Amino acid sequence: MKTRNDYLSSLTAMKPNMYKFGEQITNVVTHPATKRTVESHARAFDAANNPELEELFTTTSYLSGKKIMRFNSLMKSPEDLLNNAKLKREMYRMTGTCAGGVCVGWNAMNVMWAVTHEIDAEYGTDYQERLKNWILKAEEESLLVAAALTDAKGDRSKKPSQQDCRNANVHIVEKREDGIVISGAKVMICGVAASNEIFLLPGGGYKEDDADFAVACVVPRDIEGLTIVETRRPSDGREYEEGFDILDTGITQAYLLFDKVFVPKERVFMAGEYKYTGKVVQYFTANYRACIGACVAGQGDVMIGAAALMARANGLSMKKFKDKFIDMSINNEVTYGVGISAMTLGKAHPSGVWISDDLMAHTNKTLVGKLPYETKRICQDIGGGVVETGCLPSAKDFEHPVYGQYIQDVFKAGNVSSIGRAKTARLIEWLTLGAGVPGCMHGGGSPDGARLVINAKIPYEKYIDYAKKIAGVDEETEDPGAKK
Repeated sequence: MKTRNDYLSSLTAMKPNMYKFGEQITNVVTHPATKRTVESHARAFDAANNPELEELFTTTSYLSGKKIMRFNSLMKSPEDLLNNAKLKREMYRMTGTCAGGVCVGWNAMNVMWAVTHEIDAEYGTDYQERLKNWILKAEEESLLVAAALTDAKGDRSKKPSQQDCRNANVHIVEKREDGIVISGAKVMICGVAASNEIFLLPGGGYKEDDADFAVACVVPRDIEGLTIVETRRPSDGREYEEGFDILDTGITQAYLLFDKVFVPKERVFMAGEYKYTGKVVQYFTANYRACIGACVAGQGDVMIGAAALMARANGLSMKKFKDKFIDMSINNEVTYGVGISAMTLGKAHPSGVWISDDLMAHTNKTLVGKLPYETKRICQDIGGGVVETGCLPSAKDFEHPVYGQYIQDVFKAGNVSSIGRAKTARLIEWLTLGAGVPGCMHGGGSPDGARLVINAKIPYEKYIDYAKKIAGVDEETEDPGAKK
């Protein structure tokens, strides 16, 4: 079981292969561009060593029987998935932002536990045994693991094998007896800077022509041949500032540029078995989209608190905004509750892991693409122009020896200090307009993709039969648009 210091030391020991704004980041723990996402993830280790949160952030391994970090565990029951959701919501309450390294890699390894079971059954491979050995290592070392699905993709009208730039998608360059060599780009990957390892999954469902792109493996974050470029986010540049203009927590995303990277055989869990790439996407999205409602609910909890604090700082009673707070809370609980429904309506995969219900999970994704934005709008509405317009002097101006005190005197409004009001305003700005906004619309996939799954899962003919029986219609009713 790692402590915060153990975790930070593990990151400091890694080789530098990360860049931002053209500058190499030699230490992710201390560099202004990455230290805040590291801090967000470090709080998971604090929680695991806190008696009040230990039960949620740790569990007993199904494989070894030892006490482990929960985000390294297999999930074999609805309760296990519910604890995934609870952990995500608590992480947002502690940080206000996404900590992708404590959830996406966790989901990826569970997905591949199911998929390797199926591949091994058909092809006689030993993928699951390799995965088991790696999971035991992850448990033993409390590894924090990011996961990478999204490829750069290139021209969306073409398949990966048809792209002018083959590196638009991660692919196998060479198969060897002792492993594989991969190249290509994974993009917009969350939590990489704070992670020890990265779990790669195929970015879509592929056919035989795209077999080289059917690859799943796990690599150390500093593996030879991998260059990581941290991306810009709204409010970037403030990380170099001090004071209340920037929070202690945050999230970053990255482009992963693989250039003929050798991955040892024991870390490879799919290498060309294209028939099963669709299963990877199906299982991943089911569980991920069931749990993602907890992320936005957790941040919504923080927004309720921030809006209430801002009301007081503005000199107004919370009672004035009672109906708006109720609407915010309803939005939070809807995404959280629909996700829990998806978990409980799911079923056990033959491999032992639990897979959420597709229809409910993807329904949750469509709600996550809508309701949090309304919560943010209400938060801005309650906070007033000082949070929504961003028209607020900087921390350096508040502390200026000539005019700083004047600003502080005129900025004070309610029963909160002027600095306290400014900090709260910056928090709401960050949560609703800036870098604190999670990927509600496209994080974990687009709502349009979720709607396609929902349409495929609606049993139209069964529902028509219900109606026909009740109405007493006993004739055939073929759909005019149905394919012959």
